[in-house]
Amino acid sequence: MSKKIIGKGTWLDKVAYKLVEREKQLGRSMELVKVESGIGASGIPHVGSLGDAVRAYGVSLALMNMGYNSKLVAYADDMDGLRKIPSGLPHWLNEYLGKPVSKIPDPSGDCHESFSSHIISSLTDSLDKVGIKYELQKASETYQKGMLTTQIDRILSKHEQLGNKISTYVGQDKYKNSLPFFPVCESCGRLYVTSASKYFSDEKKVTYSCTGTTLGNNKILGCNYIGEVSTKSDKGKLAWKVEFAARWCAFDIRFEAYGKDIMDSVRVNDWVSDVILDFPHPLHIKYEMFLDKIGKKISKSAGNVLTPQKWLKYGTSQSLLLLLLKRITGTRTIGIEDVPTLMDEYDAVEDLFFGKKKEANYEKMIKIKGLYEYVNHLHPPIHNIEHVPYQLIAQQGSLFCQDRIGKIYERLIKYKLVTKLTPELKAKIECACNWADDYLRSDKKFDITLSVSEVRAINDLKSKLQDINDRNGSELAQDIQNAIYQSARANTIEPKKFFELLYKILINNTNGPKLGSYILDLGIKRTIGILDSYI
Repeated sequence: MSKKIIGKGTWLDKVAYKLVEREKQLGRSMELVKVESGIGASGIPHVGSLGDAVRAYGVSLALMNMGYNSKLVAYADDMDGLRKIPSGLPHWLNEYLGKPVSKIPDPSGDCHESFSSHIISSLTDSLDKVGIKYELQKASETYQKGMLTTQIDRILSKHEQLGNKISTYVGQDKYKNSLPFFPVCESCGRLYVTSASKYFSDEKKVTYSCTGTTLGNNKILGCNYIGEVSTKSDKGKLAWKVEFAARWCAFDIRFEAYGKDIMDSVRVNDWVSDVILDFPHPLHIKYEMFLDKIGKKISKSAGNVLTPQKWLKYGTSQSLLLLLLKRITGTRTIGIEDVPTLMDEYDAVEDLFFGKKKEANYEKMIKIKGLYEYVNHLHPPIHNIEHVPYQLIAQQGSLFCQDRIGKIYERLIKYKLVTKLTPELKAKIECACNWADDYLRSDKKFDITLSVSEVRAINDLKSKLQDINDRNGSELAQDIQNAIYQSARANTIEPKKFFELLYKILINNTNGPKLGSYILDLGIKRTIGILDSYI
């Protein structure tokens, strides 16, 4: 028996449905359902950073599909103190360790007013380029405007109870002896080096001393300053163990996903939200982190960052959104070499949506069609477009230096793969040419395992191609076509299967232009070299 399909059949619909049912039980207003994503302000944004916001936005879209008004709040913690220098950034930043990133100069020059503005603009630029709608909320403005004052008061007024709970939950005792609030030292301008000891609720201020701390492998000395600071200003901030809860309550957040690296902080914040602030914590889903191709966590500080801007140089926004939205669970490895695969995968999803391809499993078909709609922000194209394998375009791009779009388009017309130069095709050609310039290598191999008979057939074909290469004439393309048939049959391989194998080797697809003409255009010697790399 088929399961009941919720909404468009994706994980986004399931989360949205669960959220709505939970909110109904809680009896809260559904006039505007806010979802949140925290966006970093202290390191180079990568595809994983973008993924946090894209997934939250996807849930927001699913809520809107159900008929609810929803909005994504992108919260940028530009009050965070700089803990270490991200790979690739200048060493002079060492003198700013511990200082709020909103108070540190732009490491790339003077294009932005601060370190955090530079970083945030990079991520919001990628959000804009992939069409994500959001409301940006900066921590510095949040504190400066006193938007968390009520929540801070409740949290600090019950700091003893909170300190004991944090100790019980995560084994951290520091908040038994100090408040979960970090003033910015008035003397040295650093965060996290201060220890807040007493809170005065009537005056909304805390007293503190600058005692020093350790950030990563860096020991930051305190300046021994003793002072006090208002909690209604941007002169200090809550610790992460309680700050999430404060902003959930202040901004009425109903959903936020989180990575497993902050599980403990989320557990504590959920308790703070429920018990201290009397605000039912948001619905959560946990996601795994993106890993690089050697299985290492993608990190802003480690330098193995794949930025959205880099992806969008070689792939469309739809290919990037497909990567981020197609599933939420499971650890995934990701690298720039995945762009061509995701570009072709999006084409396949689009073909299924418009009925050009079939899927026997009904539930899977609905899920894929739903995913396509979310990748297109619930406004999919009216008509399907002509698709050309990405690798084919990239190979063509490697053949030409000038007027590449025009010349590649002429080839695609010749191969009867397209009928007109649409904006989508032009964008794909530009992306694939960028890829050809930077990454297309003659030794690039796709994941193909050859049988003994296939190896013999390819060797036979190589010999025939070498003979054709030494000849002249107008029928060389047909000669190549005939050679492929002959090599297949001579080695007891069905010609159709052999053609599919050659397409897979040459353009990473199971079909394409007439191979005789394509191999002639690609170059017989180059084709032989590619075939040789597989045997």
